[in-house]
Formats: sequence, C-alpha cells, structure tokens
Amino acid sequence: MTTVHTFSILLFFCSLFSASLIIAKVQHHDFVIQETPVKRLCKTRNAITVNGMFPGPTLEVNNGDTLEVKVHNRARYNITIHWHGVRQIRTGWADGPEFVTQCPIRPGMSYTYRFTIQGQEGTLWWHAHSSWLRATVYGALIIHPTPGSSFPFPKPDRQTALMLGEWWNANPVDVINQATRTGAAPNISDAYTINGQPGDLYNCSTKETVVVPINSGETSLLRVINAALNQPLFFTVANHKLTVVGADASYLKPFTTKVLMLGPGQTTDVLLTADQPPKRYYIAARAYQSAQNAPFDNTTTTAILQYKKTTTTSKPIMPVLPAFNDTNTVTSFSRKFKSLRNVVVPKTIDDNLFFTIGLGLDNCPKNFPKSRCQGLNGTRFTASMNNVSFVLPSNFSLLQAHSNGIPGVFTTDFPAKPPVKFDYTGNNISRALFQPVKGTKLYKLKYGSRVQVVLQDTNIVTSENHPIHLHGNDFYIVGEGFGNFNPKKDTSKFNLVDPPLRNTVAVPVNGWAVIRFVADNPGVWLMHCHLDVHIKWGLAMAFLVDNGVGELETLEAPPHDLPIC
Repeated sequence: MTTVHTFSILLFFCSLFSASLIIAKVQHHDFVIQETPVKRLCKTRNAITVNGMFPGPTLEVNNGDTLEVKVHNRARYNITIHWHGVRQIRTGWADGPEFVTQCPIRPGMSYTYRFTIQGQEGTLWWHAHSSWLRATVYGALIIHPTPGSSFPFPKPDRQTALMLGEWWNANPVDVINQATRTGAAPNISDAYTINGQPGDLYNCSTKETVVVPINSGETSLLRVINAALNQPLFFTVANHKLTVVGADASYLKPFTTKVLMLGPGQTTDVLLTADQPPKRYYIAARAYQSAQNAPFDNTTTTAILQYKKTTTTSKPIMPVLPAFNDTNTVTSFSRKFKSLRNVVVPKTIDDNLFFTIGLGLDNCPKNFPKSRCQGLNGTRFTASMNNVSFVLPSNFSLLQAHSNGIPGVFTTDFPAKPPVKFDYTGNNISRALFQPVKGTKLYKLKYGSRVQVVLQDTNIVTSENHPIHLHGNDFYIVGEGFGNFNPKKDTSKFNLVDPPLRNTVAVPVNGWAVIRFVADNPGVWLMHCHLDVHIKWGLAMAFLVDNGVGELETLEAPPHDLPIC
C-alpha cells in the first residue's frame, strides 16, 4: 500500500471521527427548583419554578445529543423531573416519575439526569412528576434534526413554542392535598395560560399577553404543547389555517385544519402561513370537556399573532372555537393523523391486553368522619385500570426494587383483562364495579415482546376522554372508536400501514383506542392517565420489561447519585 493511499485512509477515518464529534454533543444544564413570586390575575403568590422562570427554560437539542441536567432542589417539596416522550433507551433511571424510576429529590439535595436522544425529532417537553408541581414546573424540549439533515417539509421562517397551561390562584399542592383529605374532586383552575400568561380576556393580564410576531408571506412552525394539569384543550388561530406536520416528536402526513385538540401531555407541530391582511389575530385555547356534569374552567386564554407594522392599539380578531363538548370535531381531527411514511407495525401479537379505564367511588371507611368523604353520596373519588387502583410505593422506587431484587414492593399480577366483563359504556353498570381494589401491580413483558393494548373507556361514575401516556415507549395508534370494542368487527378496521406514532393517546369518551408497540426498552415503565387528578386517584399501571441479551438490551446500572428514599 502506498504512503499516499495510507494517508488518504487516515484522513477519511479522521474526518468520520471529527464529524461524529460535531454531530453528537453533550449539553449540560442546571435546574434550580425554587420558590419565586409570580403575579397572575391581580394576585401574587410564591410558585415553584425552575431557575426563577415560569414556564421553565426551553431546551433545544439535536437528534443524537446527550443531555445532562443537574436538578438542585431548593424548594420545600420533594421533586422529580420527567422528560415526557423521551424513549430513555436503557436509561430508565432518568425517566423521572416519583417512586417509579427513582425516589424523589429531597429538599436540599440534587440529582443529575443523563440520557441521549435517539431517533426522535420534533417537539417534546419536560415537567415535574411529583404531586401537582407540574402546574408551574414545566418547559419545552425541542429536538432538531441531526446537522446535515432537514425537516421533511419546507424550512419555516420562524419557530415558536406555545405551551398551554393552567393557573390556580391557590397553591396547587394545597389544592390536591385538600382533595385527598376530603375525598372530593379538586377545585378547578382559575385560568388557562399560553406560555405562562392568561391573556387579554382575564383581569390584570393584558400587558403581559404573549405576542407572536410574523411578517406577511412568512411561514411559522408553531410547536403547541398541552401542559395543563387536567384539561384537554381546543387551540386555534383566528382566520388562519394550520397545517399539522408532527405530533409527539414524530412526523405526520401533512393535513390542514382550523382547530387542534390536545390532551394533557400531547404536542402538535403546525405550519402557519401569514397570508391574511396584516392585522392582529388572537391565538386562543379553551376546554374540551367530555365528562358530563363535571365542573371545569370554562374560560379562554389568548395570545396574539401580530403582523409586522401593525398598530398595537388595534383590537385583535377573535376566532370561533368549538363548543366545549364538541366530540365530533375531536373525532374528525384525530382520524386525520397518519405517519409520514408506511411503517412497520407489529402484526403477530405476543401479549394481547385489554385494559378498562375510568373512575370509581370508594366507600367511606368506618373510622373516617363525613368531612373526609365528600365524593358522590358520601364516598371518596378513586380511579383504576382493570379494576386495580394503582398505589405508588414509598420506601423504594419500583425500578430500584426490580433492579435490586427487593421483595414486597410490587407484584407482577396486573390482570391482562378486566376481572369482570360488562357493558363498559352502558348506563346500567353494577354498583359492585364502582369500588376497585388497591394494589401495586405490574405486568411483566419479555424483551422484544410485541404488545397490543385495547384501552376501553368506561361509564363508571362518568365517561370521559382520557389522555393515556406510556413512559419509555412510543406506540402506534392502530384504531379507535366509540362504544365497546368488538374484536370481531373492529380489528378489520385497523390501520396497519401508516398509523401515527405517539406517546399519549386521547382515548375517546365512551369509546376505545388500540395501541401496538414492541417492548424493546428494559425497565419499569408507567402507563397512566395524564389528567393529574386521575393518576392521583390511581388510574395507572406499569410494565416491567425484562433485559434482553447482551449489553445493548440491558438496563444500565443505577447512577451513583440516584436519590435514596
């Protein structure tokens, strides 16, 4: 081999090595959890924030980057941070749900989350996963394409993250603690917000209303995130069409709509072209309320899409939003979601699961005063999956117990189907089904298992649209419908060609959704309703995925600074 040839080979490998260094970066961040005075709706209260910001900082990474985020807890509450939608391949210790993958970070302590973004692009987010702290502890996680690659759509002129949230004048932790004591439903929020601001339609809010600038002819990529605690939300922009191009960090076949519906936890990327007369237009969001007779916050939050050289004294144009209970709009919207390209969906199923989801009522314990049983007819509200109301451990996290072989923390007998078959969406449900059993039950999956889960809403207490989020895995939504799922009729309607890939599915009110995924990520992965009041009541379960073969199919060792209980 000639010297020149040898040198050229060396140059080639050096260039590959240097390119890999450029592409894959390690980002270091510090999150300081602290109390910060925040004024909203004419009132100031101390809110729990990250680095004094509400919402918290936006993190921008490239596909392939590694994040190291050191969380310093200087607040008076325990805290964890969940990286919502990040696959966490083999890094379950960084997933974040309290007492599931870690014990909480105690006041005065710190913990560093370390994980790599692998094969994901688009919009995700991060939030507290302890009590109701995510009411104010949340922020956007934007994943750009790997350097040298691009979006599968024309590059937008601008990009803006719009985080929808809920605001309580009271301390949200006090709100849920009071509900836990009384057994009643928690008080509804006082406002919705866009990037932390309620907007023009609320008292003392106009000066801080979020303004999104745009020039005529430009196209803007709006990254919409529903960070609200308990409310699915409609979203629209007056007089402008929205072209949906992605959701939950997965690309979609583009489609045009006037309105979005996002369940808590869901993200949607849309392109908006400034093709209207140069004026000011309201960006607005308000509740989609599917549960009958349940109180909810019926207010509307706004931001302003403002064309350049528009006078700021002109009144913005207000859009028309769907009715609060407009399930038809929700259905037609969700049925348009399809993956950008044909995908490989598991066809042969190893674990075929059927999970009922819904509310329940616990009878008042004999030693409880009436003040602690203020649910319907002197009961306490609860919730369950397959009649099991999930109870988090308190001495160890589930992942610690699994990894270290600690007995007595959980069992692996979560039922693959409901213990009793009944008319799930009917009106004459036996009262015997209203009170679930409590337990810390997991469902065990072999590594590589191909899984199908039918998520069936029930009319126990009331039916409702439930946003079900699965940690550590994306899944394909292969079908959804109303009434009771019928495998003989409904399976033939499945989309096994280009179904959307999501991490949170909005299960239709009085209906069902079917998801499929491959259990290729070892660890313990929580599956729960992202209405935070429902997870507090027990609408959750967890999958335990065994290690596979070799290092690349095995959960990493726990980090040295993992919090102890």
